[in-house]
Amino acid sequence: MSFTRGTDGCRIHYQELGKPGGEPLLMIQGLGADMKGWAFQRYYFSTRYRTIAHDNRGAGRSDKPFARYTLEQMADDAAAVLDAAGVERAHVMGASMGGAIAQMLAVHHPERVKSLVLACTACHHHPWRRELLAEWASVANERGMGEVAKRAMRWLVGGRSVRRFGPALGTVGPIALRTPAYAFAAQVRAILDADDRIRYRLADLDVPTLVVVGNQDILTPRGDSEELAELIPGAELVVIAGAAHGLMVEHATTYNRVVGDFLARVRATQAA
Repeated sequence: MSFTRGTDGCRIHYQELGKPGGEPLLMIQGLGADMKGWAFQRYYFSTRYRTIAHDNRGAGRSDKPFARYTLEQMADDAAAVLDAAGVERAHVMGASMGGAIAQMLAVHHPERVKSLVLACTACHHHPWRRELLAEWASVANERGMGEVAKRAMRWLVGGRSVRRFGPALGTVGPIALRTPAYAFAAQVRAILDADDRIRYRLADLDVPTLVVVGNQDILTPRGDSEELAELIPGAELVVIAGAAHGLMVEHATTYNRVVGDFLARVRATQAA
């Protein structure tokens, strides 16, 4: 168990797994989630990479300050994790809110990013999604995280997976019941306060990028990923059939294969 500190002193928890000399792969999770959300990826990729996963501020073992959070802060936290791990550049994989953080890391710290994997994410918000997230934050503060999890389930997981896996998805999916309501609401506010104009800077990125989305994702639908793939030069788009927002869990085998093939191509190209 390791810790570092963000620029404001917030303590950030991170863990490494895999080959000490392997190429580093940084994993950034989404709203309310801690590194456990990467369980199916950390062990899979640890056989080939030096995986580094951390808990965003407000989640897991990281500090949960009673303060305003920003996605820019969280991108700086991710850079601080790389510093603490002694890593100059890493492949960066982000999901949902973590995908937005990964975009900011690539825009503000381009020298730290070898490649980008952006899963089930977006570069700006539709009015309906802003209203939905604001409602989740209100519900969290007024009725608790259990109620948020119940309401969010249909947005996060495909109907077939809900029937197959049921309550188990609530503990490993994007919403972590152990996250305090105030910290969850602070993360939501960070998402809502983010400057959507960052998408106009994505065209300046010069980094191999894979955008992944499930064709049943109703929280960050396919159109959001298509926009990302159009804005980032040379980006690849992969749509996983039958997958919803929690595709890293419910379709882990397919997701890992798609990402693994992409990273292998990137490594081969960069080694040439």
